[in-house]
Amino acid sequence: MMRTRPLKVALLGCGVVGSEVARIMTTQADDLAARIGAPVELAGVAVRRPDRVREGIPAELVTTDATALVKRGDLDVVVEVIGGIEPARTLITTAFAHGASVVSANKALLAQDGAALHAAAEEHGKDLYYEAAVAGAIPLIRPLRESLAGDKVNRVLGIVNGTTNFILDAMDTTGAGYQEALDEATALGYAEADPTADVEGFDAAAKAAILAGIAFHTRVRLDDVHREGMTEVTAADIASAKEMGCTIKLLAICERAGDGASVTARVHPAMIPLTHPLASVRGAYNAVFVESEAAGQLMFYGPGAGGAPTASAVLGDLVAVCRNRLGGATGPGESAYAALPVSPMGDVVTRYHISLDVADKPGVLAQVATVFAEHGVSIDTVRQQGKDGEASLVVVTHRASDAALGGTVEALRKLDTVRGVASIMRVEGE
Repeated sequence: MMRTRPLKVALLGCGVVGSEVARIMTTQADDLAARIGAPVELAGVAVRRPDRVREGIPAELVTTDATALVKRGDLDVVVEVIGGIEPARTLITTAFAHGASVVSANKALLAQDGAALHAAAEEHGKDLYYEAAVAGAIPLIRPLRESLAGDKVNRVLGIVNGTTNFILDAMDTTGAGYQEALDEATALGYAEADPTADVEGFDAAAKAAILAGIAFHTRVRLDDVHREGMTEVTAADIASAKEMGCTIKLLAICERAGDGASVTARVHPAMIPLTHPLASVRGAYNAVFVESEAAGQLMFYGPGAGGAPTASAVLGDLVAVCRNRLGGATGPGESAYAALPVSPMGDVVTRYHISLDVADKPGVLAQVATVFAEHGVSIDTVRQQGKDGEASLVVVTHRASDAALGGTVEALRKLDTVRGVASIMRVEGE
């Protein structure tokens, strides 16, 4: 039997995502009530600019006093989609203290202070759900912390930023340069006016911290994630990748060490073979590849951003939290029992693609090979092209640590025959 008293929901933020959440709550109210077992009522909407017209939202529900809204005491769920660290952090903890569970899409806050937020939720016996914080509409958080809770996840490898994937895909398929591809992404609305958070990897790094924490039952903060942007990827890098049967993606990679004693989390551009499932992810889409011991390899794919896709994830969490509320229970909280150390980037082992500008004369290859050998980095393949006294030398290594590769490159720069290091690219997915 359906309960007639509605569950009251407050919305913090009414931008692209928030307005879509409000619209779906209104237009699909009957379906949501049937799925939950009780009607849901939009009890208030906190905004910064109250004079803006918000279709379908009664003016009496709109307020600029978000603190007063979350302190009402009669709310069942607070949906936070304002983003940023403050005032979101204070509003969320205040909501817990005044009896409401929270649904959030705030990746930056969760990556920085997820442990504290989970602790506050547990202290007050409330839920904290955040499916929308990573990969938009793609169900990912819940499968990791619920469906795979009985399995051991060893690796999470993914494209979790649509803007960078659109840019790199355009460079690969059309031959466009970085700036040209970025301009197209901006014109189409895939890139913000200031794309720094996307192209420098900050957005993906926050998501990597969240994924690593859930996958490995270990607290991983944003500061633990090694981050490199993709602004230095060139048309020459794209061409080199094609020659190797690869493409370039900005990847979030979370791995358990081979001995299981530590984990790593990193974001950087990498070459991946065209045979890998992630290589076929085009445009602004996201995809995450999960490797676990019992389930094996799993692929999650779909739109990773935008109002409607992100609202879909928010509403999914809202339904789950409301069901918990009716049942007098809470869902899974933080699982950090493993408490594994996060290893530095220098310990990460992978393959490398190094492009060198060298003098076109005898003995250069031998000198370069000697440097690699002295630093314990094994060479897989070498390709050399020369003209008019100058040459390019492309070296692909076997698996080596980041620290060993760094020492190798430093030594290479000291050779008189090496004019410069044109590019260094990791090779993943093999």
